[in-house]
Amino acid sequence: MTQTLTVRGACPHDCPDTCALLTTVEDGRAIKVQGNPAHPHTDGVLCAKVSRYTERTYHPDRLLHPMKRVGPKGSGQFTRISWDEALDTVASRLGAIAARNPQAIQPYSYAGTMGLVQGESMDRRFFHQLGASLLDRTICASAGGEALTQTIGGKLGMRVEFFAEAKLILIWGSNSIGSNLHFWRYAMAAKRAGARLVCIDPRKTETADKCHEHIALLPGTDAALALAVMHELIVHNWLDQDYLDSYTTGFDKLRERAMLWNPERAAAVCGVPVEQIRRLAHDYGTTPGAAIRLNYGMQRVHGGGNAVRAVACLPALTGAWRHRAGGVLLSTSATVPADRASLQRPDLLGQRRPRTINMSTIGQDLLQPSSPRFGPQIEALVVYNSNPVAVAPQSAQVVQGFARDDLFTVVLEHFQTDTADYADILLPATTQLEHWDIHLSYGHTDVLLNRPAIAPMGEARSNTQIFRNLAARMGFSDPCFADDDEALCRQAFGPPSGVDFDTLLRDGFARPAVPEAPFAQGGFATPSGKCEFFSQRLADQGLDGLPDHVPNHEAAGSSNAYPLAMISPPARNFLNSSFVNVTSLRTIEGEPLLEMHPTDAAARHIASGQVVRVFNDRGSYHCKAEVSERARPGVVNGLGIWWRKMGLNGTNVNELTSQALTDMGRGPTFYDCLVQVESLPCGE
Repeated sequence: MTQTLTVRGACPHDCPDTCALLTTVEDGRAIKVQGNPAHPHTDGVLCAKVSRYTERTYHPDRLLHPMKRVGPKGSGQFTRISWDEALDTVASRLGAIAARNPQAIQPYSYAGTMGLVQGESMDRRFFHQLGASLLDRTICASAGGEALTQTIGGKLGMRVEFFAEAKLILIWGSNSIGSNLHFWRYAMAAKRAGARLVCIDPRKTETADKCHEHIALLPGTDAALALAVMHELIVHNWLDQDYLDSYTTGFDKLRERAMLWNPERAAAVCGVPVEQIRRLAHDYGTTPGAAIRLNYGMQRVHGGGNAVRAVACLPALTGAWRHRAGGVLLSTSATVPADRASLQRPDLLGQRRPRTINMSTIGQDLLQPSSPRFGPQIEALVVYNSNPVAVAPQSAQVVQGFARDDLFTVVLEHFQTDTADYADILLPATTQLEHWDIHLSYGHTDVLLNRPAIAPMGEARSNTQIFRNLAARMGFSDPCFADDDEALCRQAFGPPSGVDFDTLLRDGFARPAVPEAPFAQGGFATPSGKCEFFSQRLADQGLDGLPDHVPNHEAAGSSNAYPLAMISPPARNFLNSSFVNVTSLRTIEGEPLLEMHPTDAAARHIASGQVVRVFNDRGSYHCKAEVSERARPGVVNGLGIWWRKMGLNGTNVNELTSQALTDMGRGPTFYDCLVQVESLPCGE
């Protein structure tokens, strides 16, 4: 008799929706993954990627056994070994390095598995006990996060469900149809009720197609546009003076700054019509219940932090925060704080204060020799929940670093990714269907629990189990290294959070009580308790205390050799570099593409379907051209992120990006990149 059960879980991927899952299991095999209809945000709907999660779990190329490298680094040649040999090798090598200087050991992880347990618990305990270098996890959200902290106090904002009631929605730097499906449902409800939708994005995205208006600004000019909107709000007195007086600080200084940015000046910088800016300001300033949905693309340029600061100031100028359908949302992840100290145990460091390495500059840092300024050369790298050879900027240098013969590299993975090819020891990790985890969201305010639906395939082990095993091998005796995964889940939220673990066990999700309009009466999480137009904390760091337009490191029009600005938005059917090897999704996506505006293509005699070389001083990337008005003149869209090994010349778009950082938050500048494009003869 067939035994069928349904297991509640949560999507682990780097997406604001954080969907609740239902996995149907027959005789121990997962046969279907669906959205949980009982969870209001998920409402039974999943994206095309996660609805195919069984295809990922049972993929024929899944890594199921520990492996050791037997060929040159990067060759992808491995042989199977036992867990005992793998763990003994890793423990022995790390132990020998730690005896000399534990800071020569570098963990590297991000959002391949987003959960608090599999991504931020036993691993951190292990490296804290070891005394390894810390990792500054900047690659996605650090500039925007710092900007929110300096303006409204943290990753806080309006609740996503109330976008359905908004009368005006600015979708700023977000292709929501592909990257925020469940927000899009609320936006469509608002549109049906008469709301006006405006998309602000250099690319004419699928989302822009469905909005009433598209403002196709140049990359890295968002702050200039926001400042021009402020200019018009002030000139026309579209302000909520009572809100300004009661709940903000620094308005006089901000007014002076905004008055320097009339629509004409901003239009010249942004490359958009003056009248479009004026209409945007009028609509925003005269519509109660105006809402702004930001995403992280706009902060991936030199001035990304300033841009987010400028946009985050707008709802306080108009008093939009008074309305539950007004305000701004970039991230809500700080709304329900997790007890990260209990999970990560930084106290295990004792008095040690290891250095911190920025994950966005790993290419440079792997090539750094020992020095008094840098500290010891990185001798060992442990990579999990990430594929840096594909996703880190300036990948030619990243590859050079990973290829060092004297670097000991351990990779925990599901598949033999670009990064896995450079591992010395390759360890098979569990997928989301095979382990416990607990999840926050950055797009809504619920907490979700993931239960294992099936037993681990092959010899796969969870991240937590691997680090428990390594801790035991290295003689770590603190009782915290014996905590099992369910115990870790229970430690994630303390009583003040309002998260009840029994509710999570029963329903798979919990909905802590949070205000409908979080800043209707101020209460910002800043030192002043107000929205800080002027940030004294930034000024104390020697930075501008006011938001301003900070030009790109590689501004459009600044180079004759590389006249085209390039952005690299995610391909709709991938998530960073995840799902690239899922055949059905890769078939839908097609092949690596570069979108070019017809005028730019014609000037270079390039037609759709032609193989092109995209290049700058950092490297070159071969892909197919798609002549399309989704690209604005002067800007090309390199849709990513494909695995390098699947590229036409063994590279991907990150061959061209730089390791230059943002104005605040130390983030990467993926969309701050100049290139040239040329056609290639057939066959190259």
